[in-house]
Amino acid sequence: MTRASRPLRSDAQRNREQVLRAAAEAFAAEGLSVPVHEIARRAGVGTGTVSRHFPTKESLYAAVLLERMQQLTDYADALAAENDPGTAFFALLTKLVREAVGHRGLAEALAGSGFDIEAAATAAGCNVSDRLRGLLLAAQQAGAVDPFVTFADVKALTAGCLAYDGPDPDRVIGVICRGLRPMSD
Repeated sequence: MTRASRPLRSDAQRNREQVLRAAAEAFAAEGLSVPVHEIARRAGVGTGTVSRHFPTKESLYAAVLLERMQQLTDYADALAAENDPGTAFFALLTKLVREAVGHRGLAEALAGSGFDIEAAATAAGCNVSDRLRGLLLAAQQAGAVDPFVTFADVKALTAGCLAYDGPDPDRVIGVICRGLRPMSD
């Protein structure tokens, strides 16, 4: 068994989780320019501890984003299991837009550094796009979403929601969701 494949000791796992939590809060509140030493201070650990878990700032960004994507895929799976397809699709779409607003800079920074978040998410089993695509198809089959809407349409509409800079993002999310429903005869 190699060092990399061994599970972390409980204290090391706790430190890793503290670093991820502190980094997520710092990036969301202050952007990506927060220094690693500041994240370490907020996590209550030394910079060496941060470096052992995340050798580069990009690897810390990626870990924060992948952890959040895992939470979102778990949420999507729970929605699919507990709700009708239309409710599940619209709930996930709404959550994704709200989440993206808070993590837009992180995703952009990773894309700019050459990190392929879709490939990493697929490898980690937490590809949110795949969940959304599946829920879209199920909602269309159930008659809750217009059958002519494509996944590319949904992505473009999501990007449009992110571009909205008004005081009430939920209002624009509602407009988009109403527009995705099938037209009445």
